[in-house]
Amino acid sequence: MKLRLHFVVDPMGWLCISMVFGIWLYNTFFVPKLVLLPHYDEGHIPWALVVCYYLASALCLMALFRASTADPGRLPVDPHIPHSEREQWELCNKCNLMRPKRSHHCSRCGHCVRRMDHHCPWINNCVGEDNHWLFLQLCFYTQVLSLFTLVLDFCQYYYFQPLTRLDQEKFTTRHELALLRVSALMGVVMFGGMSSLFYAQMAGILSDMTTIEKMSQFSSETYGTKRSWQWALAEVCGTRWKLLWLLPLRSRQPLHGGHHYRSHV
Repeated sequence: MKLRLHFVVDPMGWLCISMVFGIWLYNTFFVPKLVLLPHYDEGHIPWALVVCYYLASALCLMALFRASTADPGRLPVDPHIPHSEREQWELCNKCNLMRPKRSHHCSRCGHCVRRMDHHCPWINNCVGEDNHWLFLQLCFYTQVLSLFTLVLDFCQYYYFQPLTRLDQEKFTTRHELALLRVSALMGVVMFGGMSSLFYAQMAGILSDMTTIEKMSQFSSETYGTKRSWQWALAEVCGTRWKLLWLLPLRSRQPLHGGHHYRSHV
């Protein structure tokens, strides 16, 4: 498995991705330290719950790292254009390089990206043909981790038994107000935002339309044939094996036989 790293030099993007990493760090260390592990030590929750939380956290971090460092589909300076596909290529009027239709020039990164969906500052990278599946994984695992955190915070307030080895008054004044309520607020914001983003991304994949195409003047035009959701996701993820759709540590290979072109943006 060969994984190429791709970094975008953008201070604003570095700031955004640092904020995302900080939120992940907060929920990965403070929530287990204050809620998960103490209740596990006193036998209030099973070990499987602890494993599931850390697994969701690890998958979320891996998806963030891969989505931010994977090549989104940057076109080479001198691409090899098959003779049978020359009609599907065009000249970019910004970088004066040949590119396949449905590609877009990212002004933030300074190059063309195949089937670019959008530039996401929160991962400091474009979302394109080669890393769209990783961006979907990031949205999905962020939803899972945020919902997990919300459930733990709710159970801490209303369901879990009081911890016998802990000074409840000290815990309330030092931790509950300062840490758990902040965690709950971040969980609500992250879960709501990522749920809406994940829904928008899935709708675009199933309709075979990128975010840029939706915002363009060509958004009302329809090309190609309708595809099933299995094939649509298989094409984005680069495999028909559904279990591999959820694994970030792998390489993507484009599927052949179901690709079609449509008007560019």
